Amino acid sequence: MPDDAAASRAAAEEESAFSHPAVDADVTVAYGDHPDQVIDLYAPHGEHVPGMPAPLVVVLHGGAWRAPYDRRHLSPFADYLARRGFAVANVEYRRGALLPGQTGDADGDAGPVAGRWPDTFDDVAAALDALPELVREALPGADARRMVITGHSAGGHLALWAAARHVLPADSAWRTPAPVPLRGVVALAPIADFTVAEKLDVCGGAARQLLGGEGKFDERRPYADPALLLPTGIATTLVQGRSDIEVPQQVAESYADAAAKAGEVVGLTLLEDVGHFPLIDPAADACAVVAEEIAQLAW
Repeated sequence: MPDDAAASRAAAEEESAFSHPAVDADVTVAYGDHPDQVIDLYAPHGEHVPGMPAPLVVVLHGGAWRAPYDRRHLSPFADYLARRGFAVANVEYRRGALLPGQTGDADGDAGPVAGRWPDTFDDVAAALDALPELVREALPGADARRMVITGHSAGGHLALWAAARHVLPADSAWRTPAPVPLRGVVALAPIADFTVAEKLDVCGGAARQLLGGEGKFDERRPYADPALLLPTGIATTLVQGRSDIEVPQQVAESYADAAAKAGEVVGLTLLEDVGHFPLIDPAADACAVVAEEIAQLAW
């Protein structure tokens, strides 16, 4: 359990990250028929707009794959990247809803389960497959040939997973015959190793819930756990706060170790005195570090 000082600091960081008003997209496009199968697109703007088509940054929001947390909380971060000269695609996907009989209130109900199997993965795969054509039509200033995927927390997991579809088991419907054409992945405090995440009870056992519960965890993990989907051959960097009590750094370190054992070098940037939320907080210095990591891969 974190001490009172760590918990207070984490609460202040979260409050700061969520204090920014949501930023409307320049255009919203659909990649399916469900209301959650949409992508908000942001054109590059401000003094950093390049004189050529801008790299496309795909952002995947966190929130433990649970329904109360949607892409809107990541819109200030998406706008921050757009102001740094990137074209940005903020992807929505289906998350876990309340179980029958739950109210999600403060009177003892556990709230929504994490994720929807297989819908969450269906959506991320479909969004990435549709995105190049959608961007060509709706955001002509974006260069989908220079694409970087980033994601925060549960979204960091999805970013790593999306880049590893070519190494999924052969019977997976999400498998691709070749690597997704990416410049790289920048995963922010990602839930990157499900075994370690479960041992640490990250987000209240969210990884286990995502895969359908205890009886499905071991069966489905080879199809969903980034630590088992290595090497990818795609440039990958993890950015992690050392003071993160939501997704502790052991999770990212375990993924980096698994990559090394698979013969792949994964960058791991550990930030001192930084918790979980400054990585996506435009007011925090850590957010500038994230933008620089993305720029190193995108340009």
